[in-house]
Amino acid sequence: MLRLTDIELYAWIAQAKAGAWLEYHRGFLGIDVTPGISLLPEPERRRLADLGQAALGAFEKGLVHLAQTRVGANRFAYLAIARPRPGASAVSLSELLLNELQAA
Repeated sequence: MLRLTDIELYAWIAQAKAGAWLEYHRGFLGIDVTPGISLLPEPERRRLADLGQAALGAFEKGLVHLAQTRVGANRFAYLAIARPRPGASAVSLSELLLNELQAA
């Protein structure tokens, strides 16, 4: 599996269409990022912790849904699912005309 960085996750979010999904980790995220418990080498553990924080931040900003699915005993696939962009909804023609009338 591709090992993403937080920057690569942000880049994916910036171009992803609503409904697209990305598996950003496979394992047990809570354990894999915890110092003293994680079996990952320290640089990899820090990279994963940054990635997890980036995913959480994107969720808090309404950019993605976060989901997980069990793939084995104590092993999960962690998914980021792109949401429609905030403010990206098309303005209706009637709203444009109303705004134009009010401005006149």
